[in-house]
Amino acid sequence: MKTLLKYLILLLAIESFGQKGDGWNISIQKDERYSGVVLANGRLGILSSERLFEINHVILNNVFEQGLTSSAPGSASKVSRILKGMNFGNLEMYIDDEKITKENISSWQQTLNMKEASLTTSFMFRHKAKISYTIYALRNVPYSAYIDFNIQANRALTVRVIGKIEGSSSFKNPISTFRTLWDKETTIPVMQTVATTDKGAHTIATSASFVWHDINSTREHLRPQLKYEKVSKNLNQIWFDKEVKKGGNLTFAWTASECSSQDFNDPASESERFVINNLVTPKATLLNGHKQLWEELWEGDIVIEGDMQSQRDVRLALYHLYSFGRAGSDLSIAPMGLSSQNYNGHIFWDAELWIYPPLLMLNQDIAESLVNYRFQRLEPAQKKADNFGFKGAMFPWESDDSGEEATPTWALTGTLEHHITSDVAIAFWNYYRVTKDLEWLKEKGFPVIKDIADFWVSRAKKNCDGSYSIINVIGANENAVNVDDNAFTNGAAITALKYAIKAAKEVNCVVDPKWDAVANRIKIHHFNDGTTKEHSTYNGAIIKQADVNLLAYPLNIVSDTSTILRDLIYYEPKLEHGGPAMGKAILSVLYSRLGDVDNAYRLFKDCYEPYKCGPFGALAENIGSRKTYFATGAGGMLQTVLFGFAGLHLTDDGIIQKSPALPRDWKSLTIKGVGPEKKSYVIEQE
Repeated sequence: MKTLLKYLILLLAIESFGQKGDGWNISIQKDERYSGVVLANGRLGILSSERLFEINHVILNNVFEQGLTSSAPGSASKVSRILKGMNFGNLEMYIDDEKITKENISSWQQTLNMKEASLTTSFMFRHKAKISYTIYALRNVPYSAYIDFNIQANRALTVRVIGKIEGSSSFKNPISTFRTLWDKETTIPVMQTVATTDKGAHTIATSASFVWHDINSTREHLRPQLKYEKVSKNLNQIWFDKEVKKGGNLTFAWTASECSSQDFNDPASESERFVINNLVTPKATLLNGHKQLWEELWEGDIVIEGDMQSQRDVRLALYHLYSFGRAGSDLSIAPMGLSSQNYNGHIFWDAELWIYPPLLMLNQDIAESLVNYRFQRLEPAQKKADNFGFKGAMFPWESDDSGEEATPTWALTGTLEHHITSDVAIAFWNYYRVTKDLEWLKEKGFPVIKDIADFWVSRAKKNCDGSYSIINVIGANENAVNVDDNAFTNGAAITALKYAIKAAKEVNCVVDPKWDAVANRIKIHHFNDGTTKEHSTYNGAIIKQADVNLLAYPLNIVSDTSTILRDLIYYEPKLEHGGPAMGKAILSVLYSRLGDVDNAYRLFKDCYEPYKCGPFGALAENIGSRKTYFATGAGGMLQTVLFGFAGLHLTDDGIIQKSPALPRDWKSLTIKGVGPEKKSYVIEQE
């Protein structure tokens, strides 16, 4: 009865979001308790807003301000933080000299089109006009955005639209300009603001302009006259006035580009060039380029028949992972992706253990960027190991663009949570397992895996009985601090060492005998009944998230059914209520693999439904939190489908399928574009 009541409450909560749509579109008509969705292209992240003609903010990937005071109470430690850029997405519109606001409109609706990665807002203004605008973070021009407007006039109108570039107190010495550039007869109006970040780490340049689809750029006399005003040192704007006849349409766009000295020697010129590109490229050509790249991304897809709500939820998760990643960028994905500055935009184990596996299955190009991110930061990891008295490479718990430890000093995770180093090695070997790219393994994969194995040989402590312990750590369960022989830390080290042996053989390198000797003797503790202990002195305390259960999946160290089930039954009640979303995802995968579909489906829903925020269903990290979008939770939920219900397994022979099983209400499950061969797996209800 309690379980039934819980799901009735969840269903009512979903209804309160006011969602409509199909498997590709989510439409909302209410903006109460609004948590936005993200429009991103791996370089820029734009968080949507319920406010008319506005966005919440822009996040610049891998652009960090250094030397900021930590947010911890009483802390004087300094941290780096991903940069919230200038806001180029806040506009104003007036019709007949009346500003359009929430109070004078009706039939407001927003629709997220996941297939084309666009967000459309539409409404009626006083029965005078139907207005819509669609936001794109252009996948084909990744440092820029595009907002396409349409006004359908029910009577003769006078329209004024104001476009802005808004800085903040975090930007210093802004220089704002507006000029019309010329090349032969082509006129190119561009507004720009260039400023330095508060601590001087970067120069940021943002350029913007209006685009007129139906007017050739050489016919300036037919354009509305653009007017410019510098309102304050952190705000400048341009605007135009236009008359629209009754029954007529006014179509135009606003495009902007934001560049930094992190990515360009001359960000001011580059931001102008991107805007100019968007000005002179025909709308159809520009947007079709964006849509084509998203069509290619969706070659890796998950199709659920018979459960539309689960279909939308799964697609929303995959949509956000695709949005946050980018092939060829050699950048990783932070826990909150490009949605916010939460967790300072740093890279954690979330990337390798939670976000990476679905991407590895469905898009190896983005997955390669995530592992290459770590390869490019191997040298700082080697220095960290040496500085702490170890061999090989020791990766930071929190990583920024430098690759050095970026965790605030008050947080012991930065000093003691060492399983991250194993997580990197596991991701590297799994990339080779899937792609069989031997050149990559020789040049990038094995050097990292080898140094991680050397680290664990030097980090493990030999006991009197010949066994090895890994002492004084924080495991995946961060509630337990300064413990010895944490189950997941030790299991991940064993796995990393064994993968190093396999990788060495694959590239014809000498296998260090210490790797095997240590791997075979690292201790895993158990209770008297055989249940795996979370650490050497664990006494049944509540845990933050799955730790022991990770030994069965994804590590495959615990493989016998009785122990897997015993650990599942023991540790599920120990999970902290309302804790991180991804913990129950692991339990769901394991129940699927044991053939218990009912428990697997229950935990599938539990791992994300209570974490959804209205109106779109964006995921938060904790129950009751409004901080979205939690990419880590999305990765966990997607793993329940791929590695649980679909029965997919990562092995040394590549991706194989074993014993898939569907929830009762699902008619079929299709996984498209799996692996380099882009295979499809279809599972139908018996």
